[in-house]
Amino acid sequence: MGIFSSIKNAVWGSGDDKKAEAPAPKPVAAPAAPAAPAAPDPISQAEMEARIAAMPNADKFNWRTSIVDLMKMVGLDPSFANRKELAGELGMEGYSGTAEENINLHHAVLNLLAAEGGKVGGILKD
Repeated sequence: MGIFSSIKNAVWGSGDDKKAEAPAPKPVAAPAAPAAPAAPDPISQAEMEARIAAMPNADKFNWRTSIVDLMKMVGLDPSFANRKELAGELGMEGYSGTAEENINLHHAVLNLLAAEGGKVGGILKD
C-alpha cells in the first residue's frame, strides 16, 4: 500500500468493513467478465472536512494547508523520504522538498482525494 492509500484510508476508512458486510456471491454457471470497479460515491466538501476535522488531535494540526501536518495527523512519518515517495506516487518528478513543492504536494493530495470520492474547493483545491 502506498503513502497516498494510507492517507485516503485514514480519512475514509479502508473499505474492509464494507467487504465484510457484503453477502456471499451466488454461484454462476459460466465465468463472467470482470466488472469495472465502481466509482466511489462523492462526498461533499463539508463532509470531507468534517471527517478530517473529527480525526484525533485534528485541531492540533494545520492540515488544511500543510502536507507535513496532514501526514502527521494520519500517523505517517512526514520525512523528506516519505514526502518524496508520495510525490512520486502522484507523478511529481524532481521533488526536492521546497516550500513551493510541499504546497503543490498538499494540493495534489487533496485533489486526488477529491477525484477518488470527495469534493474540495477554494484554497483546498487549487
